Amino acid sequence: MLQSVKKTFAGGRKKSGNKADAASHDSAANAAQHHGHAPPPAGPGAGQIARTGSGGKAPGAVAGNAAKGAAPAAGAPHRTGSFNREKNDAVASPVVANPNVSPFAEPLPLFRDVAAQEKQALFIRKLALCSHTFDFADPLKNMKEKEIKRQTLLELVEYVNSGTGKFSEVVFEDIVRMLRANLFRALPPSAHETSGAEGFDPEEEEPNMELAWPHLQIVYEFLLRFVVSNETDAKVAKRYIDQPFVLKLLDLFNSEDPRERDYLKTILHRIYGKFMVHRPFIRKSINYIFYRFIYETERHNGIAELLEILGSIINGFALPLKEEHKLFLVRALIPLHKPKCVSMYHQQLSYCITQFVEKDPALADVVLRGLLKYWPLTNSQKEVLFLGELEEILELTQGAEFQQVVPPLFLRVARCLNSSHFQVAERTLFLWNNDYIVSLVAQNRAAVLPLIFGALERNARSHWNQAVNGLTINVRKMFLEMDQALYEDCQRQFLEEEAQEKEVEAGREDAWRRLEEAAGRSPLYGSGGGGDVAMQSRDMRMGMSVEAS
Repeated sequence: MLQSVKKTFAGGRKKSGNKADAASHDSAANAAQHHGHAPPPAGPGAGQIARTGSGGKAPGAVAGNAAKGAAPAAGAPHRTGSFNREKNDAVASPVVANPNVSPFAEPLPLFRDVAAQEKQALFIRKLALCSHTFDFADPLKNMKEKEIKRQTLLELVEYVNSGTGKFSEVVFEDIVRMLRANLFRALPPSAHETSGAEGFDPEEEEPNMELAWPHLQIVYEFLLRFVVSNETDAKVAKRYIDQPFVLKLLDLFNSEDPRERDYLKTILHRIYGKFMVHRPFIRKSINYIFYRFIYETERHNGIAELLEILGSIINGFALPLKEEHKLFLVRALIPLHKPKCVSMYHQQLSYCITQFVEKDPALADVVLRGLLKYWPLTNSQKEVLFLGELEEILELTQGAEFQQVVPPLFLRVARCLNSSHFQVAERTLFLWNNDYIVSLVAQNRAAVLPLIFGALERNARSHWNQAVNGLTINVRKMFLEMDQALYEDCQRQFLEEEAQEKEVEAGREDAWRRLEEAAGRSPLYGSGGGGDVAMQSRDMRMGMSVEAS
């Protein structure tokens, strides 16, 4: 029987997982056309929720909710209780037939072994059993109970997958209670927080893997199957999968365990697609996470996953873009280039940015200026990432927007061309391998070439890297063939400026020489002091700072 359940769960997971992955790229696109038009999110359910039990009861079937462990009257067909979403997440489990006996003392029957009318009561009992949590720090503690719970969780996943009929509101509260008991917890501190070590590098730090993952994985699978199930009525479920529940899920994105974040990404995406009423709230909550990450902590483990969700959401935005979405681009996405650890989520961020420009090419000017604003000055690897993103944005930029951004853009390109880090210079020169960018440059060559000619000339003369030197010569040749007259004019202007710079430098050297001679003749310092002053002046010319002895 154990092997059968494992096999069933593995097969269902594989089949449904593929379906979920395939749908994760289009579910938001199909439903997101109604962004911002849904009614405000519903608050907690009003009053008490009456629950009617099934016809015949299995031994030990749930008769009703109990407050603080008090058992209901025997044979009572109804149970009442309110789900207070404002209180602590640790909610008491429903009472079984004998409240003084552990729920793990007697094995619960399988769903296939009970009558159809008894399955709902058995489902509730299994949810109650799975609401018990265990300490996984000691692998030898409660081994039997842990295995019973794991097998029961697998049965719950199979039951949800079976599609035996719509879930009645009777079970929603028990489902959410079980989910809260297992999922919503305080995340352990990361290694750098416990050790107090300086120089935190999230790319090199080993993540803390969740010890309770053997149970958590199945609970997440249950939640995913419950959300995507056609038997789950969104109009009813939204009162239980509510805003506080979504906020708790968002808090879990800071988990260091990538397996947990991957499940959360899929589940939140499906909640966004199914519960239209929660869409504005989810977007706003993600915004707040980004703001705190950018301007306060610069530490969060789930930025890449949140951006991946947003990539699908942005892909589904209706045209023309709402002002709310443009503000999100300017206030949240573009500033995400600022943190030092941008490389951890840059691929997802770049996708979101290019989605905006693809939907509205007029945004290219705003995006390019924002990229230049946060351009790294001392981090060469980060600069290479920015150059790659710059190329992707330029491929989507129209001629009018390109003209507006030419001066600041190509001043930055010129600095990158002269970078002593060969990867930065090489990646910049690769921009001229893109035919569309070359066509934009050709149309605006009169404005572009004067800005970068000096950088190209200096690279061709003296760059230490042979590959950069060769690529520079190819780009110069391209401009020469593009417009020989313009090229020669820029060359003449460059030589004139170079001659002027040499004259200024010669004048500066002459002034320092005369100052040294005057200092040497000064009677204030005597015969030896003048030499010291002259030497100090020479050191100052070389940019050195020498303290007086």
